[in-house]
Amino acid sequence: MPYIDSKVTIPLSENEKEYLKKELGKIVNDIPGKSEKFLMLGFQDNYSLYFKGQKMDYGAFVEVKLFGRVSEDSLKRVTKEICDLYNDKLNIPPRSIYVKFEEVDTWGWNGSNL
Repeated sequence: MPYIDSKVTIPLSENEKEYLKKELGKIVNDIPGKSEKFLMLGFQDNYSLYFKGQKMDYGAFVEVKLFGRVSEDSLKRVTKEICDLYNDKLNIPPRSIYVKFEEVDTWGWNGSNL
């Protein structure tokens, strides 16, 4: 089950959330063994982010949690695609987008562990 949590410094409209949901689903589908079918998303907008002691006007911190292992090439591609998406749709420059990956060995769901 992939989970993507986006913290962005700007407000997001419902249309923007819907667009990001659709595009992030496409990105996940391109990761071998992962599917939008089990993708969970979270959006936190108007989020205060600081870097080097300065408040970021346009910034994003995106956490991507993936069940199991993923190749380094896939992770590099996902980082670029997320940065391109947030830049194109939200005008957040790639230099202000940070992507964190976490590969999870055990995921609990529906009363048991996967």
